[in-house]
Amino acid sequence: MKIFFARPHRVPGFSLIEVMVVLAAIGILVAIAIPSYRSYVLKSRRADALAALSQSQVMLERCYAQSFSYSVVCAGLPAFPVASERGYYNVAMSNQTATTYTLTATPVGSQVSDTLCAVISVDQANQKQATDSGAVARTACWNP
Repeated sequence: MKIFFARPHRVPGFSLIEVMVVLAAIGILVAIAIPSYRSYVLKSRRADALAALSQSQVMLERCYAQSFSYSVVCAGLPAFPVASERGYYNVAMSNQTATTYTLTATPVGSQVSDTLCAVISVDQANQKQATDSGAVARTACWNP
């Protein structure tokens, strides 16, 4: 006489270990992706500073072409400091004389966490400078 052993009936689905492995893999991917995404967003917002600096620089050069002085009040020149178009930077003017100026963009709001490019500036000779939060010069800030 043969004895047959009944196999236990398997319920379709995932085991707890399989679910935990998938969650661990997702956690690792998220831990890598989120900082990379934040870095990309901060870098892309630097274009707002570059555009604001360029626009202000064009206005100042237009005034200089009309009056041969950067210190003369012109009709199209905004009152500094001025916010960038998207509001991620404030642009201020310093070192303003008849023949010189320096425009400086500093991050505001959520962009303050961009410590790599804490200050971006340009002067009347188109000398472009940028420094990080530790006052170390950074050339990558002008190359978005």
